[in-house]
Amino acid sequence: MSLKLKLRQLAKMFLQNVLLPFIYFIFSRGEVEKGLVIFADAHHDTCPFSMRVMRHKVAKLEGVHVKEFYLDFKKCSKPALVRFILDFMIAFGRAEQIFICDTFLPVSSCHKRSETFVTQLWHSGGLLKKAGYDSEDCVPSFYKGDVFGGYDLWTVSAPCVAPVIASSFRQRYDNVRPLGISRTDIYYSKKYNDLCREKFFKSHPEAVGKQIVLWAPTFRGNAAEPYVVGGEDIEKVCAAQGRYLIKKLHPHMQPDDGFPTESLFAVADILVTDYSSVVFDWLIYRKPFVFFAPDLKDFDTERGFYVDYHSFPTTVAQTADELFTAIDHELSCRSTAELEKCVSYHMGSCDGHSTDRIIAEIFGRKGADK
Repeated sequence: MSLKLKLRQLAKMFLQNVLLPFIYFIFSRGEVEKGLVIFADAHHDTCPFSMRVMRHKVAKLEGVHVKEFYLDFKKCSKPALVRFILDFMIAFGRAEQIFICDTFLPVSSCHKRSETFVTQLWHSGGLLKKAGYDSEDCVPSFYKGDVFGGYDLWTVSAPCVAPVIASSFRQRYDNVRPLGISRTDIYYSKKYNDLCREKFFKSHPEAVGKQIVLWAPTFRGNAAEPYVVGGEDIEKVCAAQGRYLIKKLHPHMQPDDGFPTESLFAVADILVTDYSSVVFDWLIYRKPFVFFAPDLKDFDTERGFYVDYHSFPTTVAQTADELFTAIDHELSCRSTAELEKCVSYHMGSCDGHSTDRIIAEIFGRKGADK
């Protein structure tokens, strides 16, 4: 870990253990504001894709007042960060409901009042690479503080995921529920998929009539110092095959081009990835995919997996030649039944109705507590 990254972690520890709890203590003395629901995120400047369906439906509920707080902490100025934290903590101190979809230090730093209910709409599904406290890249061993504290409900994509999330992120087992992932509801919308295709082909007419390969790798290292492998190989293979390549790196590494990864699922014919959880959202479309992992041995040793990497219904390629063969094979030979079985195991609760189930769980519980 670089000195710069270590200093950043130390600054986070001061915020979490000293400054933020003090601010919350000051602003949580008054009455709770009935119906106040907050959507917040520290990785985007607008509402993240993972919360849009939920925000849309919650805003329509009777007696609800929604406030939104979004700011990319890594890109903002220090004055903007201070202003954001103060504004959020004032609202947090009197809110009834909080929705987040990623790590969010202002929530996890505080022993919140019992009247406030926090829901973590975690941004990835399924089980693949190790995460949370099981990975040094996610939470350094020297870090002091509960990075994922303060949640009352954590929604996951399938029953198999719940115990792993509870263990790796140090959650109460009964708080992690396989209600599905809210954002995946949109993948079942014909209107959404038609709009995605229309927008893409209008902007990329050269892709019309070609088989489209979507390359969406995970980043190695950590969010502050990310990198990927295999870029040159995937370019050469697609060029040799005459297939149209779309490269989508993690948002930490690629500027916004107006086509977020999830909008390309309706467009692409096959996904090539490595260890990214994007594969689980992709599976909802029941389309083939390839695992291209040139550094598999090193990644397995350094990071590791929750499931057997070779257990998925796909070909694992580690060289350009293997990737060439794998793409051809998966597009022509992969059984839909095999993909369906994988969807059922990893994403079984994501059936297009996850948001309604989550809302019923949260607001039903609220009514029962009265």
